[in-house]
Amino acid sequence: MNPFAFLTYYKSIEKHIIQFIVAEFFLQLINSAFMTIMLIYMEKVGYQDHQSASFVSFRFLGVLLFAFPLGLIIKGRKLKPIFYISSLLTPILALCILEAIDTQIDWLLYASLFLWGISFTGIQISALPYILRNAKKETHTQAITLSYSTWSVAGIVSGGVIYGLSNINPTLFDEKLILQIISLLGFVGIFFIFSIKKKEQIPALKRKRTDLKDFDWPIIIKALVPTLIIAVGAGLTIPFIGLFFFKVHHLDSDKFAILTAFATAIVFGVVLFVPVIKEKLGYKRAIPLTQLTAISALIVLAFTEIIDSWLAIYLAMGMYLLRQPLMNMAGPMTSDIVMKYVGERNREMMSALTSAVWSGSWFISSIIFQVLRQIGLQYIYVFLITAGLYLIGVFLYYLLILDYEKKILNGEIVE
Repeated sequence: MNPFAFLTYYKSIEKHIIQFIVAEFFLQLINSAFMTIMLIYMEKVGYQDHQSASFVSFRFLGVLLFAFPLGLIIKGRKLKPIFYISSLLTPILALCILEAIDTQIDWLLYASLFLWGISFTGIQISALPYILRNAKKETHTQAITLSYSTWSVAGIVSGGVIYGLSNINPTLFDEKLILQIISLLGFVGIFFIFSIKKKEQIPALKRKRTDLKDFDWPIIIKALVPTLIIAVGAGLTIPFIGLFFFKVHHLDSDKFAILTAFATAIVFGVVLFVPVIKEKLGYKRAIPLTQLTAISALIVLAFTEIIDSWLAIYLAMGMYLLRQPLMNMAGPMTSDIVMKYVGERNREMMSALTSAVWSGSWFISSIIFQVLRQIGLQYIYVFLITAGLYLIGVFLYYLLILDYEKKILNGEIVE
């Protein structure tokens, strides 16, 4: 049996979709690197973790305020102009963030993170609608999976770069210089965006002006609720996991970067199998099974804070490596089923609101994290709150899947 046979699922993806996904990767490279070591860098220059949470919240506030209007704007319109703007501004603003941290100019840091959130989310919100409009129907799952995997590949590459440069010369290659180098690499995405020559498919609108009545709000809200619950929980943990390893287990930025690179390598390898897993198990078994196992790993990870043993750090790393691929491999499947559930007329708005929900939830979660850490609450309790919210979200996804399958049987949804 050929272990690489699953790659045949991806051979039929069109060239212009591949070009878009490669451009997306270079922006994700910046995002991944900043998510991995920016907060550790801030800790080293003198910011406390609750202060860092306050700054990071402004990134998510920018997305929250921008996502909904963008969902209205892009319906029935070209998406390429948004790609051009995002691919240019995202690396520029990343460089501004680093200067603001280094000089500790708080207003510039707030402003740069706010605008960076808006810039980066432009391509995030547009990605799914662009793929669904311009890829062949039979390659939708593969293209969505590959697009989703850009985060994983970016994590592998950025983690390797951070670890490699830090170990070549840790004095020269500090967190700031490494992040500057990766930000400059992000400009390569512009080349791939401008390489897309395929004429963009734009769905016709019944009216020239988009109206809120154009959308099926009960269906959209029902599809958003599980994401909302999971996003609130994720916002308490994911942005701050590097600080957890740094402060609790004393893992420096280069070590955490290589751990993250290894974890995302597993994520990438596993996520590529998503079309196969979906075909073999179906949504109803694949999504709950992977997420429930990931939640179990998160709970064990939380308890490593109170384990008084030299083994605690290795158990924490093991649970982190287990949790990452299992939680992330459900992403393409939930995105796929949600977009099919809401239907073609609601996809752009659903994509925009999903980004708004994630960022809005992470904005709120960052504020909650800030308060919890200010009052001295341990990371273990923060992570256990996340696990509880995840469990509720998974249950609601299961109910959504049951409703989706019922609608297929009744002919209300055509796959």
